Amino acid sequence: MPASVSKELADLARLAREGGLDLSPISLRVKADLLLSTPHPSPADLAAFNEMAEALLPGIDEATALILARKLAGWSHTPAPVLTGLAAKGGAVLAELVRHGMQLSQSDLERFVETGDEAMRAALAVRSDLTAQAVTMLVSGANRELDLALIANHSAPMPRAAVDPLIARARVEPAYRPGLLARPDLSNIELAPLFLHAGAERRLAIIESLMAREALHPSERRPALSGPVFAGWLDLAADDRETAFIAIADHLGGGAALAGAMAADASRDLAALALTACGTTVEEATRFLIRLGDDAAHSVERIFAVVALMRSVRPAIAFRLAMHIAGATAAAPQRRGQHQPAMDPSGTPSRAGNARPEAQPALSEVLGRIGAKRERS
Repeated sequence: MPASVSKELADLARLAREGGLDLSPISLRVKADLLLSTPHPSPADLAAFNEMAEALLPGIDEATALILARKLAGWSHTPAPVLTGLAAKGGAVLAELVRHGMQLSQSDLERFVETGDEAMRAALAVRSDLTAQAVTMLVSGANRELDLALIANHSAPMPRAAVDPLIARARVEPAYRPGLLARPDLSNIELAPLFLHAGAERRLAIIESLMAREALHPSERRPALSGPVFAGWLDLAADDRETAFIAIADHLGGGAALAGAMAADASRDLAALALTACGTTVEEATRFLIRLGDDAAHSVERIFAVVALMRSVRPAIAFRLAMHIAGATAAAPQRRGQHQPAMDPSGTPSRAGNARPEAQPALSEVLGRIGAKRERS
């Protein structure tokens, strides 16, 4: 017999000797422990326990009910009437049953999410059988503790409708970031907004995923950065860095979201990515970052790290990455108005047109020019 059960029996015997105490809660707990210590309890023992529980459960206190709920909720041999009797107590006892694995249908899960109190939702957030709809409903409440419990629950699905708000909250709430980055079911593209907080391996994986996306769906070509514009940024870097960040963000179409994110990022990785996206050289971007005169500018190690980052990404990838990090949506660059006919008019059988000029002079014309040059010489 396990030592814990022996102690329970000893306590029961002592209380029995002292007298004057209702022993029904303790006897029910002892009987439950005896059954739980048996790998394969007999049907007779289970029936006896069921009969005892049905008689005693209505009168036991909440503390005992919570202990029984914790022990019996996930035990495969627990008689159904016992779970029903515990669940009938509602409140914290029902939440404890839910937390520790009481079987629930999908409709019951989602109903408890919708109607349950904070304790019930907290119990649901740690379950391994949550549906995508239940996760989405829990995330919609914007409750920090529930969010963190769901993020840590790797058995729970993480639909896009839940990932997007969690990533958005992670931009301002550091506690969200390690858990999201550790989830194996989130893609590198989904985790791109957390690039600044990722380790070296995850950063490389995010960059490679963005490169694959760029290869399949090339970005619009962005306007070139002129020398005078960059010179203006350099002047602003030393005197008014926030205005400099606003100018860079406006050039990329990232607006206030990108400007604010660059200002908040003390590592200056995001500013380096934005400058790379603008088309600056690594040397030009480094000059700008040093002109900021902040802690990163005075750290040789940080400058070397920023330079390595800029050398690892092309402008199109840097642009995608900067927009993901900032949570910004950039408008596509405007194209110059230039008519590009779908078909050459001279090539259609239904209408005549002027012949297309030759891209190269005819062979006879070339030979004629060569002959004329020889005659003159």
